[in-house]
Amino acid sequence: MTATSTDAGRRRHDREILALAIPAFGALVAEPLFLMADSAIVGHLGTSQLAGVGVASAALTSVTGVFVFLAYATTAAVARRIGAGDRRAAVQQGIDGIWLALALSTAVVALTLLLAPQVADVLGASQTATPYAVTYLRISALGIPAMLMVMAATGVLRGLQDTRTPLLVAVAGFTANIALNVGLVYGAGLGVAGSAWGTVLAQTGMAAAYVAVVVRGARREHASLRPDAAGIRAGAKAGGPLLVRTISLRAVLMLATAVAARLGDDEVAAHQITMTLFSFLAFALDAIAIAGQAIIGRYLGASDVPGAKAATRRMVEWGIGSGVVLGLLVVVARPLYVPLFTPDPAVQAQLDTALLLLALSQPVSGLVFVLDGVLMGAGDGPYLAWAAIATLAVFAPAALAVPATGAGLAGLWWAMNLFMLVRGAFLVWRARGGKWLVTGAVRG
Repeated sequence: MTATSTDAGRRRHDREILALAIPAFGALVAEPLFLMADSAIVGHLGTSQLAGVGVASAALTSVTGVFVFLAYATTAAVARRIGAGDRRAAVQQGIDGIWLALALSTAVVALTLLLAPQVADVLGASQTATPYAVTYLRISALGIPAMLMVMAATGVLRGLQDTRTPLLVAVAGFTANIALNVGLVYGAGLGVAGSAWGTVLAQTGMAAAYVAVVVRGARREHASLRPDAAGIRAGAKAGGPLLVRTISLRAVLMLATAVAARLGDDEVAAHQITMTLFSFLAFALDAIAIAGQAIIGRYLGASDVPGAKAATRRMVEWGIGSGVVLGLLVVVARPLYVPLFTPDPAVQAQLDTALLLLALSQPVSGLVFVLDGVLMGAGDGPYLAWAAIATLAVFAPAALAVPATGAGLAGLWWAMNLFMLVRGAFLVWRARGGKWLVTGAVRG
């Protein structure tokens, strides 16, 4: 292969990656803005109201977050069929994913309505905040079907190599959410209940927009809109390992926060700020991973193993390069953003080391996110599940030892970096082998 052809191949992969990743990043950033907008609007009602919404939002994020496999598994399955040239089957698989989302949401809604008071209590809501948390939770539960449908439908469009439509829907939904919240909280005087209803209505509108796009595509491809039991079971089977993976990774983050809480008020405050930045940086890197899911699924569906390998190499370069840039920004921009989070000198002192360690991990994080997306696109969920469990098994004792050793917040973030290194080692080992390169419209 000549240097010219190699450069042409890289440029082609770059165009593909950027065309999918940039809109995906916008859509990813728009999602958490829903809860941020709710908090900002409710914050003017009072401290108890804000505390209640904060507790309820944490519960909703945790409950719905574990179902992100609805997007990931659907993306991979749809992209494979697109690569194989069977657009009708791709759309049909996407419809089955939406039906699966609806089926799962039934149980989640029922449990949320029933257990809302207990959830508020477990999460430590005060007596004054609990009524607001329960109100917000119970009303917001009615929007869970729409939230899960949005995840599945987003996966359909990503698999179809379309990340622009999810961006447009996310921006429209966020805008509607703000308008509805302001109108219902203040204009109608509904308070916390108005904030919850505004978000439910915005989410329902987003789900309706997605369904309209998918239905139009189904009619164009002559795909059935009826639920197919075999297709739904296939989606659940593919999503099961990804559910295990997600729960394991969330356990890492929850354990880190629990350990930080035992270190002291200054440490836990600094940890929360660092975790906020960690989450935001993850959105940027996850955008490349989403591109990886769609691109790798398509290549393998087309039985193009060399193309899948070449795209993976280029995305790894993008991931590591992006991580280097983001790490440098974390360090260089500290004087600008740290005072925005806290004026407390003690907390700022704790942040110094934690942020340096966060910056140090970003190149590895870039590699991890990309390979995670690549293996998801390949449908390699069982391996990702076992790798996540093994990584948790390594991280847990390291994190739990921090209070006893007196290593403080720096020790906890060294443990977080160990988590990323071990996770990266598992993913690199898998990517260097060939077992994930299973071709065809359906992974056997």
